[in-house]
Amino acid sequence: MKRSEINRIITSAKIFLAEKQFILPPWAYWCIEDWKKNRQHVSEIIENMLGWDITDFGSGDFYSRGLFLFTLRNGKINVDNKPYAEKIMIVEENQETPMHYHWTKMEDIINRGGGNLVMELYHSTRDNQLASTPVICKVDGIKQSVPAGGKIVLTPGESICLEQGIYHRFYGAEGKGKVLVGEVSAVNDDTIDNCFHQPVGRFPVIEEDEEPLHLLVGDYAEFI
Repeated sequence: MKRSEINRIITSAKIFLAEKQFILPPWAYWCIEDWKKNRQHVSEIIENMLGWDITDFGSGDFYSRGLFLFTLRNGKINVDNKPYAEKIMIVEENQETPMHYHWTKMEDIINRGGGNLVMELYHSTRDNQLASTPVICKVDGIKQSVPAGGKIVLTPGESICLEQGIYHRFYGAEGKGKVLVGEVSAVNDDTIDNCFHQPVGRFPVIEEDEEPLHLLVGDYAEFI
């Protein structure tokens, strides 16, 4: 991805978040010099990968296969005592986050507003394939069962609990607008806890064609 594209995505995200009255912490808007001045105080942010996170999953087409995320809070296993994480995401209409599951993380995915979020679900097999068995899950605490590959559509205010090993693919429903999506989960480590059904690139390779508007979680080591 080009840095200019990432900057445009961040700018658009800030507008949408403001429309939905979702306020990010002040450090979200720091420039590189702010990060350098505060370097000795922000080890938790850097080490636990808090902040802006934008990926096209290696597709080269963010709006077809990609995701905007901002990690608000997160623990680090065997380092601190925080056992939970929280993210906010923006999902465009028909913008796919590809099929994957987590070995360790259990999570709630929440439609915080906007359009509808479509979730496609499978159980995983021992060799990481898609199982043919029905998927039993809970939507806002209410048990539901869908066939393998079945869809659950989350309207604003609804949430789904995804246990470890449940493959899920999601995207915004066509014609309903972009979706503000929350995630509340156990500690999150995107470097080791994602099992994608097909190989993808979780973090983008960035072509630096302009200065970063704000640093991504993958930028900290290089710029701070």
